[in-house]
Amino acid sequence: MAYLFDTDAISEVLKPRPLPEYVTWLRTISRSEQFTSAVVVGELFKGAFRSPEASRHLRNIETRVLPAVTVLSYDVEAARIYGALQAQLQGAGRTLADADLQIAATAIHHGLELVTGTLRHFRRIPGLRLCAALDEARRERPS
Repeated sequence: MAYLFDTDAISEVLKPRPLPEYVTWLRTISRSEQFTSAVVVGELFKGAFRSPEASRHLRNIETRVLPAVTVLSYDVEAARIYGALQAQLQGAGRTLADADLQIAATAIHHGLELVTGTLRHFRRIPGLRLCAALDEARRERPS
């Protein structure tokens, strides 16, 4: 199984103390099965540039994120899937942010499972396969 990592799934491993269950799960996945979207990378850069610790966050993206995953472009086929999904969701009154839907469209296009901590948010997208590893690790966190 191959995976596309959402922004929160990547941000989790950049925390000073990431969830141990999630890190353990990540270690079971081959590097060749780990992907993210250029849209996710854009969100990571946006967050870094907005941070008072921008240089540290930018360095983490360059040295820890980009070497660890394959970044997939947002291409014409992903854009077609995005357009169809957005029209369908808007018609049903269940809109989603453009970036989230572009990330989902990239996962669908490449046949990847989306790793995210916001499963409820993405469940409304038809045809999107979701991985609950981060969500489950958050639920296992001691209070």
